[in-house]
Amino acid sequence: MTTTTAAQRREQAKHDYNAFLAACPTHQMLDTISDKWVCLILAALGPGPLRYGEIRTIVAAVSNKMLTQTLRTLERDGLVTRAMTAQVPVRVDYSLTPLGQTLLPVLSQLQQWAEGHMDDVLAARAEFDIAARE
Repeated sequence: MTTTTAAQRREQAKHDYNAFLAACPTHQMLDTISDKWVCLILAALGPGPLRYGEIRTIVAAVSNKMLTQTLRTLERDGLVTRAMTAQVPVRVDYSLTPLGQTLLPVLSQLQQWAEGHMDDVLAARAEFDIAARE
């Protein structure tokens, strides 16, 4: 068994987790967290635990099927936890895990960028659409 130095392990990790390779787990994770429903659901859960119906109210455009699939994906990836409380009816709360909470600053930056540059984006779209008609 050969031993490797910390530098060699870091170099190997760079190769193993190269997001530009389709089969790379990092590529797949970026695909997940770049989904609009994932971003909105994670942001909704930022302030604290929510029930399914509360998430559905906050993220109004998401379908029940998509919300369920997204929550399962987030739970599988360790970003969201699902807690059931035995009562009638059963209460299920979703909350961010510590790992999920690490994404909140990134999502906040994306939201701030989108809100701060929306006028520029809308102007670019209008300009593009006019040029495309000519």
